[in-house]
Amino acid sequence: MSTDPQQTPHLPPALEFKSSTFSVPVLVLFDNDTAVIEQQLQEKVRLAPEFFKNSPLVFDLQELNRQEREIDIDVLTKIIRKLNLLPIGIRGGNPQQNQQAIAQGIPVHSIHSSSASAPVEAVKQKKTAPEPAPKAEPVMSTLITHPIRSGQRLYAEGDLIILAQVSAGAEIMAEGNIHVYGTLRGRALAGVQGNPEARIFCSDLQAELISIAGTYKISEDLNESVSNKPVQIYLQNENLIIKDL
Repeated sequence: MSTDPQQTPHLPPALEFKSSTFSVPVLVLFDNDTAVIEQQLQEKVRLAPEFFKNSPLVFDLQELNRQEREIDIDVLTKIIRKLNLLPIGIRGGNPQQNQQAIAQGIPVHSIHSSSASAPVEAVKQKKTAPEPAPKAEPVMSTLITHPIRSGQRLYAEGDLIILAQVSAGAEIMAEGNIHVYGTLRGRALAGVQGNPEARIFCSDLQAELISIAGTYKISEDLNESVSNKPVQIYLQNENLIIKDL
């Protein structure tokens, strides 16, 4: 059979690579006691099981290495997977830790990777404020008129406006503000590129998680006085403020 390339039929491309941005929880470790880590991580997962179920996760070892405290990456990975979390990256690791992670099929992420946000901190509760994103040209808002079903994920480069409900198990993210003119039952993350001026507005707050520029609260942290009513959510002195509309 002829293999002349000129006779080979032209096939349309079957794939392409595109640059994209996703928000991924980061597990920041301050202690190398794996028993304590497992216990406290279990408590976090128990508070918001639907948020953490099969959730991708990046674990951050920068603080441990700053303290020169060793940790077994294989044991840590087993703990994370045991709780139905999916480790997709390591950051802040030393060369040996990075090699251990790669052997487990876990890629190495840069400390400044923009794909990781909303820290899930174990062992020590501490919030590091993200650096404000540089000002850029304004981006058009994204308008959604249909309900967001469980399991769906939405990302908007500007403001995200939803004229319907967001179901439990759904996740909506925006670099700007989020407006939900319906019941918000899923997860809403505004200012995901580090914009502390972003806000969340919704007609009926029943969210599993809300986040502004990486500062977040889960449903168990929400006061009953703000649930099931129209509210706005914003950052003030690195704290999430929830106020009636």
